[in-house]
Amino acid sequence: MSSKPTMRLVDAFVRLDQPAPVRPSELVDQVELLRQAANRELDPEQRSEFGQFMTPAPVARRMASFFEVRRPNFRLLDAGAGVGSLTAAWVAEMLSRPHRPESISVTAYEVDELLVKSLRRTMALCEDLCAQYGVRFESTVHQKDFIEAGVSLLNSELFVSSRPDFDCTILNPPYRKLNTGSRQRLLLDSIGAGTTNLYTAFLSLAVRLLAPEGEMVAITPRSFCNGRYFRPFRADFLSKMALRELHVFESRKAAFAADDVLQENVIVHAVKERQGQHLTVSSSSGADTGDSTNRQVPFTQVVRPDDPEQFIHVSPSRLDDHVVERLGKLTHSLADLGLTVSTGRVVDFRAREHLRPAAGPDTVPLIWPGHLSGGRVAWPKDFKKPNALAVDPETDALLVPAGTYVLVKRISAKEEKRRVSAAVFDPQHVPCERVGFENHLNYFHLNGGGLPPTLARGLAVFLNSTLLDTYFRQFSGHTQVNAGDLRNLKYPSRQQLETLGQSISDSLSAQDEIDAVIEKGLFSNAEETRRVEEAGQARL
Repeated sequence: MSSKPTMRLVDAFVRLDQPAPVRPSELVDQVELLRQAANRELDPEQRSEFGQFMTPAPVARRMASFFEVRRPNFRLLDAGAGVGSLTAAWVAEMLSRPHRPESISVTAYEVDELLVKSLRRTMALCEDLCAQYGVRFESTVHQKDFIEAGVSLLNSELFVSSRPDFDCTILNPPYRKLNTGSRQRLLLDSIGAGTTNLYTAFLSLAVRLLAPEGEMVAITPRSFCNGRYFRPFRADFLSKMALRELHVFESRKAAFAADDVLQENVIVHAVKERQGQHLTVSSSSGADTGDSTNRQVPFTQVVRPDDPEQFIHVSPSRLDDHVVERLGKLTHSLADLGLTVSTGRVVDFRAREHLRPAAGPDTVPLIWPGHLSGGRVAWPKDFKKPNALAVDPETDALLVPAGTYVLVKRISAKEEKRRVSAAVFDPQHVPCERVGFENHLNYFHLNGGGLPPTLARGLAVFLNSTLLDTYFRQFSGHTQVNAGDLRNLKYPSRQQLETLGQSISDSLSAQDEIDAVIEKGLFSNAEETRRVEEAGQARL
């Protein structure tokens, strides 16, 4: 990653011959000016491509406040440092505390030449401020790729005894996918830290470079909390680090509003030690530090002991506890119900020559997410997507037999209020012998065929409930609803689902009615719920 440097950034802001700030907070303010100037200099498309969004001062201050450790001498790692906003906030935090350290040593990595110039200025400002408080300060700025440098440190036998083990690391890593077979991915695989995204790669390396009982605070997307692609990372991270606090923002725009980033972020505070029984879950409406709410929750509520996927559930409010308590009563897996969920087989660009705008001879209905409306499938539809798929030997394997299916959108728009959106495909409304489901849909089926209609309606009611949607958001920080996420859920019994299906009106779109049916059908009477569960088990 590189960007052509200009003299405007070098000359226009903080000058080294100016008096150093007297208060630690002024250090953060001065570095914030450097960050804002750098943002104006960086190419917007390049920033988006590389996930290069630097930390605003309020977020940096909040992150620095998480650190608990007290040591006379600190070694800090800042990887993907940008202009040094996080280091400045961390230094300011350490100097603001009653017991200041005796010395601070910072190691920072940044590949962008333009940012490195500002990063060196930040280090000089940190050194001046530490001198005022009688704290020794030294820094090393590496204009290197952190993955290559970190893996080299971990692999080199020359540094086994002398390599720096850091006491703290503070991170806002870049967000970008890592392609299988790329040099970075191969390097990570060589140390057992293989992962699919640059931000989890940075975290994995930083964990390995931390000393025992070392602390990490990082702001990242919430996408690592679920999904099969991040499963190896979750297993690796949770085996090495103890979660101390998870902080979420109530708005997707809160953390990086100035950069127009619509992203669900989480601040992770973890320590390199054995996991404790409890941790703190907190939330805030924005980036400022004054409006946090926090509470202690059992670790087993965040990562269920019976979950092989190790999904991370973030429930910052009492309402979230209510949701967990409610859905905790459900114990049936899809396998218990005899059901399966799969991803639609029709990938548009692979089947392009077989797509047809409308139904005709030798075609079958092709169902897209846009066909889902009010809990049902409205087909055909006058929109840009093709409504049909030609039937020939090449498309035969893409089709499923006609039947009643429950469809769930795999991807929701970022501005949509609901994450989980389900609908019933009813062959009485879409007459056909076979049907194609596009790849952006998940479909529930029974041994490859349709479901009993009443069961399908009950399943759609459950999936469309506010209760389920709220629960899903506790572990899913992105707009995708993958088949693996749906398999990981616990469901009502088969009999309960059929009862729900009998209780709902034909529309399947009135949210108040859906939620009332769920509450009455599943949770109105504990003894009744137990009997229904047992009856469902006996039936299976």
